[in-house]
Amino acid sequence: MVPVNRRGTQPRAGMEYFDARRKPHNIGKVVVALLFVALCIFVLKQSPGFGGNSVFSRHEPGVTHVLVTGGAGYIGSHASLRLLKDNYRVTIVDNLSRGNKGAVKVLQELFPEPGRLQFIYADLGDQKSVNKIFSENAFDAVMHFAAVAYVGESTMEPLRYYHNITSNTLLILEAMASHGVKTLIYSSTCATYGEPEKMPIIETTPQLPINPYGKAKKMAEDIILDFSKRTDMAVMILRYFNVIGSDPEGRLGEAPRPELREHGRISGACFDAALGVISGLKVKGIDYPTADGTCIRDYIDVTDLVDAHVKALNKAEPSKVGIYNVGTGRGRSVKEFVDACKQATGVDIKIEYLSRRPGDYAEVFSDPTKINSELNWTAQHTDLKESLSVAWKWQKSHPRGYGAN
Repeated sequence: MVPVNRRGTQPRAGMEYFDARRKPHNIGKVVVALLFVALCIFVLKQSPGFGGNSVFSRHEPGVTHVLVTGGAGYIGSHASLRLLKDNYRVTIVDNLSRGNKGAVKVLQELFPEPGRLQFIYADLGDQKSVNKIFSENAFDAVMHFAAVAYVGESTMEPLRYYHNITSNTLLILEAMASHGVKTLIYSSTCATYGEPEKMPIIETTPQLPINPYGKAKKMAEDIILDFSKRTDMAVMILRYFNVIGSDPEGRLGEAPRPELREHGRISGACFDAALGVISGLKVKGIDYPTADGTCIRDYIDVTDLVDAHVKALNKAEPSKVGIYNVGTGRGRSVKEFVDACKQATGVDIKIEYLSRRPGDYAEVFSDPTKINSELNWTAQHTDLKESLSVAWKWQKSHPRGYGAN
């Protein structure tokens, strides 16, 4: 006779055994788990970026969201810093071909709060990427800095300059029109004037650029002006002169890529010579029709320049176009600049004099009367030695720039 197991059939090996007496306990666990999952979903939905509901993707009363193209570059990063200090929401778009990820990291560390700053790695020559950026973000204004910007290089690679400056500006305008972004602050240049017969330069001085850089910028200006006639867009075009200096608090500076040093600003070359990165400073052109034979330029401190951009943004009005020269109104020769750089660095820099650089012009400086009166802007940092001293402090503490990107 087979013995009866009064406790019921035992489970076979490898089979799961269900005990009805444990059911209430298991249901409780399931309920707790479901509540936990629901809570997680709720928290995620409230967080930036969930389901495209980022704060960057929606307009907010009292918050101005500015797209800064080229915001990882020298001028763009300083402009982003100023905007963030003034409580703007900032999106930087840069492909880092000329900019520095290190500058973006500095800004991210200074402004880590959610909804203040985002960086998007993208090429503005890619129409799909540009449209995606505009469709996923609610911009109130665009500050368009992104551009290759070396006169000498432009004479050697003209097509690159027309693509990068003119074509990319067209794509930005098309995206702005498609997505209802109504304010543009355009970073232009005094190179659009070429070599005027009369000094100083005013905004109505004929634009007759003599190099591909200036020509590409003028073409971009023309496109903007033609487009603005058929829209209610607020447009500000800032034609600025030779930029020097860096953030007075030492957070940002100028750090061109090593392979671009020969095309870069004279201040960068001067600092490289002082640091021993290069053997000396090459001054190109000593036979210009000026007092000492070297070029005359209007040197504008980057802090003043970004102040002009912010004032332009605040003054921009629908259906109106403002065009302004941004300079000190005073021309300084390259020789004067080199002497000031020697004083700022304390180094007796070796100077090598060479023939003229292709596409350069003898003398150019601004008349800032219009921007003074209409935007209430005046250059404050006009001491050449002081601006160079501030920039030199950053260069000395960052001999490798921002380091590896």
